[in-house]
Amino acid sequence: MADDGIKKITLQSGKVRYRAVVDGGYVPRTDKETGEVLTDPETGEPLMQRKQITITRDTKTEVREERARIIHQRSAGTLVMPVKTTVSDLIDMWLSAATRDVELATKRSYEDAMRYVRTHLGYKRLQELSEDDVESLIDWMLTSARRRGGKPGTGVGERTVSLTLGRLRSALNLAVRRQLVARNVAEHVTIPRAARKEAKAKKRTYTPWTQDEVQQFLAHVTTDRLYAVWLLALIGLRPAEVAGLRWIDVDLEAGTLRVETTRTMVAGVVEEKDAKSSAGERGLPLPEIVWKALKAFRKRQAAEQLATGEGWHGSGRVACDELGREVKTDWLRRRAYKAMETAEVRKVRLYDARHACLSWMANNGVPDVVVSAWAGHADLSFTKRVYVHSDPDALRAGSEKLGEFLA
Repeated sequence: MADDGIKKITLQSGKVRYRAVVDGGYVPRTDKETGEVLTDPETGEPLMQRKQITITRDTKTEVREERARIIHQRSAGTLVMPVKTTVSDLIDMWLSAATRDVELATKRSYEDAMRYVRTHLGYKRLQELSEDDVESLIDWMLTSARRRGGKPGTGVGERTVSLTLGRLRSALNLAVRRQLVARNVAEHVTIPRAARKEAKAKKRTYTPWTQDEVQQFLAHVTTDRLYAVWLLALIGLRPAEVAGLRWIDVDLEAGTLRVETTRTMVAGVVEEKDAKSSAGERGLPLPEIVWKALKAFRKRQAAEQLATGEGWHGSGRVACDELGREVKTDWLRRRAYKAMETAEVRKVRLYDARHACLSWMANNGVPDVVVSAWAGHADLSFTKRVYVHSDPDALRAGSEKLGEFLA
């Protein structure tokens, strides 16, 4: 007999139970053997199927209550069906969605962050994952997760742990949206305070060059083949922008340049791409000293091409080697360090020349909006927070004042 779809069944033991079937709505399809969520090969979205839920209880009342709960959660969008999906399956699903339209460097950072999760928790059923498991991941990363970049078996840095935790939260948010889990178990997990304090104490503070150090360096490199290149770094271009700058981006008649391309290394592979953002794609007026240096460097390259003949590569880059070949940021970095050593000035990162320039401009009266535009930033607060240091002797302000400063 049926009662509102509830059927009475009698087990072989003679025990009477009651059963009903309710529509659970659409759920991701999974591989019957592995439990892996199946996705559309073109979009990366999970393939969906309708799921029927069988309810078996000792009384009709229990069946009705469970059916009502399922129907309510289904209508509220909170119903979670049992699946065999593992944490590793979720990582694959999240990476497919999160890296669909990002740069190669970002994609690699996501993969690196989730590699720790996959190693420590990848085998675990997603619906069995707990806050304790996430805390265990953090403790393991802080004490013994390192495999490279230091002594194997030691802990990784707090920043790495923080990035991984953030990516895991994002992946679990995806699992909640796709109704694979009821809640994000990483949402309220934090990195231990002691680890954060230790990381803060160890954090290295980079101090840009002072005006005296800049002038000492420039006095030494005036006859250096790459003199114009070092000046480009000292007016605030990123190393990747210096390496990517082409002669077609430089208007020597107008005395301007346009930043449009970058050239950098990602996981050992050279990546050429457009400027970092729409704000990063910018035009800059050249201080006279930089304009003159670039004119001289253009003539020098023409002479090098004539002397080299068919061996000239003709990359069209401003920063190139003696055979006209385009260079990478690490090539620039090694030569900059060598020049600093022979100039007997404090060794700083090539990127710190950019910090020095922006700090000097901000500390010498150039409006924030101009400093941010010069840097290629869309966010004024980011420029001040990250690049502006409280050293009034760093560099000078604006194109004309930079020219006076570097002369």
